[in-house]
Amino acid sequence: MDGNLSQEEIEALLSGMSTDMDMGSSASSDGGSSVSDMGGASQDALTDVEKDAIGEVANISMGTSATTLYSLVNRKVNITTPVVSLATWDNVIAEYEKPCVFIQIQYKVGLDGSNILILKEQDVKVITDLMMGGDGTDVEGELGELHLSAISEAMNQMMGSSATSLSSMLGKMIDISPPNASLRDLSEISNANDIAPS
Repeated sequence: MDGNLSQEEIEALLSGMSTDMDMGSSASSDGGSSVSDMGGASQDALTDVEKDAIGEVANISMGTSATTLYSLVNRKVNITTPVVSLATWDNVIAEYEKPCVFIQIQYKVGLDGSNILILKEQDVKVITDLMMGGDGTDVEGELGELHLSAISEAMNQMMGSSATSLSSMLGKMIDISPPNASLRDLSEISNANDIAPS
C-alpha cells in the first residue's frame, strides 16, 4: 500500500461509518493512532485501514483549511499529521482548557454529522487580531462578540474549503451550516448528545 487510498476504498470505508465518526476523533499525545474505550466499544472498533482512510480524508480536507486560514491571517499555518482515535466525552473535555471557545458546524447536505472545533480563548484573540490587520499581540481584555464573530467567519471559510475538498474527493455535493460559536465550559456538558444529537 502506497499510503494513498483509491476513490473506491474511501467510499467503501466511509459508507456506514458516519454515525461512528460523530464526536469520535481526538488527538493522542504519542503521534500515533490510538483507540480508547467508548462506552463499551471494542478496542479494535476501527481497523488500521479504516483509521488510515479517515486520517487521509482529514489530512486532505484540513490541509485546504490551513491554506484558507493562511489567507485570512497572512501568516504561515502548519498542520500536523492527523491522529484518529475513539474517545469518550470525558476524554475529550479533559484535554481542553475551561472555558474555551466552542464552534459547531453541521453538515446540511452530503454528510450526516457535525464538525466540533474547540479553541483556547488566547488563540481566538490572536487570530482575531491578525484578521483585523494587527500583529497578533493585542490580546488584552475580555473575549467579546467581535472575537466570536471573527472566529466564526474564519471557521466558516476554513470548513467551507474543507467541504469543497471533500465534495471533490467523494464526487458529491457537500454543504455546511453557518458556524455557531460560544464561550463554553465543556465540563458543564454532561453528554455529547447535548451538542451533537445522534
